[in-house]
Amino acid sequence: MLRKVPSTRERHHVKPVEDTIDDGLLQDLAPAGYYVAVRVGFAFPEYEANTLPLVWVHVYTQSSLMLYDPVIRWVYDNVGCTRWSEIELEDPRSVLPQAAEYGLSFGAAVCVADPREPGIRTFGTFARTDREFEAEEMRRAEEHLRDLHSLEPLKAQLTEAEIRALAMMRNGLLTKEIAYELDISESAVKQRLRNAKNKLSAKTTLHAVTLAERRGLFRTT
Repeated sequence: MLRKVPSTRERHHVKPVEDTIDDGLLQDLAPAGYYVAVRVGFAFPEYEANTLPLVWVHVYTQSSLMLYDPVIRWVYDNVGCTRWSEIELEDPRSVLPQAAEYGLSFGAAVCVADPREPGIRTFGTFARTDREFEAEEMRRAEEHLRDLHSLEPLKAQLTEAEIRALAMMRNGLLTKEIAYELDISESAVKQRLRNAKNKLSAKTTLHAVTLAERRGLFRTT
């Protein structure tokens, strides 16, 4: 069960998505595996989780099937939920028949968005081997994705200065070199890195860099 998402005023740290996503619920709904992308902008999600079979992920990636996947096309053009079998889009590369060969015989697609944030969506694709998804199961998945989508974006929590300091550290610069490049004191650089680490609930500064990169924060710097 998700806890209430605190307001900006109440919060001092970013609630990690990986601590909020209910893997038990999603594994129960999709025993063959699932893929969830949280707060996707033009192309990249802030966080993604993938429990689909590794061999299928390899085939899917190596063959660039995402470009032809009717499920992905559906979630980028729609909000709500549907079964894979109900998607009336062309499948020129037979993505869904190929998925069935790896045990992903039945599936559901779910996409949620907030009209106050145009262009941002959270979506998931869920798979079973035994039967079609029930309406109640898709509703539960949609509800959980809405909770994940409502988490405040990291971009709203970290300042541009903090993100830039993390990005420069990722590029191999030392704190004194960052200070020189930004024309600020080394103590100011350390404070920015410390603030970012705390907001990301990271154990170390390097951990903060990893988390920021994983969530796509450097793609806008």
